[in-house]
Amino acid sequence: MFELIKSKQTIDFMKYAKPATWFSILLIVISLGSLSTKWLNWGLDFTGGTLIEVGFDQPANLTDLRETLAAAEFPDAVVQHFGSSHEVMVRLAPREGVKGQTIGNQVLNALNAADFGNVDMRRIEFVGPNVGAELAENGGLAIIIALVCIMLYVSMRFEWRLAMGSVLALAHDIIITLGVFSLFQIEFDLTVLAALLAVVGYSLNDTIVVFDRIRENFRLIATATPEEIVNQSLTQTLSRTIITSGTTIFVLISLFVVGGALIHGFATALLIGVGVGTYSSIYVASALAIKLGISREHMIPEVVEKEGADQDPLM
Repeated sequence: MFELIKSKQTIDFMKYAKPATWFSILLIVISLGSLSTKWLNWGLDFTGGTLIEVGFDQPANLTDLRETLAAAEFPDAVVQHFGSSHEVMVRLAPREGVKGQTIGNQVLNALNAADFGNVDMRRIEFVGPNVGAELAENGGLAIIIALVCIMLYVSMRFEWRLAMGSVLALAHDIIITLGVFSLFQIEFDLTVLAALLAVVGYSLNDTIVVFDRIRENFRLIATATPEEIVNQSLTQTLSRTIITSGTTIFVLISLFVVGGALIHGFATALLIGVGVGTYSSIYVASALAIKLGISREHMIPEVVEKEGADQDPLM
């Protein structure tokens, strides 16, 4: 039976398992190194403070804006372009006893007093430091609870070698996604946290589809090696993976390009997560299951004989 299945073209994914493993280790080391030195560029949702978005008639020079705000007693202002060179986002740390609207008016007056042309207030947000700290804590707890629930689910659904592979693949995806945000200091806000939780679900779903096919093929094919079973299973699910990941990536690219700066972080996190999650289903989860010694014997359920089953029912 295996010869009949094998006659169809099978991609030898596991041929590249070793270089892929070293590549994953390199990415994890870089990510952990960046997280330990730079950590994350927390957004206003987590740090607290005032966020002000202003628009200019002409391209804004960020250096001049910083000097103007520093002269107006805002030396800690974080100034960056937001969407285009005509739009600028200003972030300020919370000031005790001063309302966000008051701070916004002071910033707008300082910019209007300088020679920047017409300046329009587009948006102003204020988050207290206590609220920001609470959001950061709740966000971290949400990710931990999600991972614990997933660990319980996969441990009940799969043999422990497959379960271990899926959990380590999830950790791989999260660490690399966070590493990219840390390395390039992309702002990490609540939308990125939501995207990170979506990445966990997407990556797990992709891994479960592959593992279901691996388990099924282990039970159907008795003469193949674990590497051949995994290659056959990955080949059989490849079209599904390409269609699912491809359509998802097309939508995310559209969101990133035309969705506006507000959801750039969300789209970026999902783009990284979907790409890394698809890769990890093949070269992390499946390869780890092989390294842990998965075999056909582990996939065959044990038959428990009932008491008296070997006796003649007519006696």
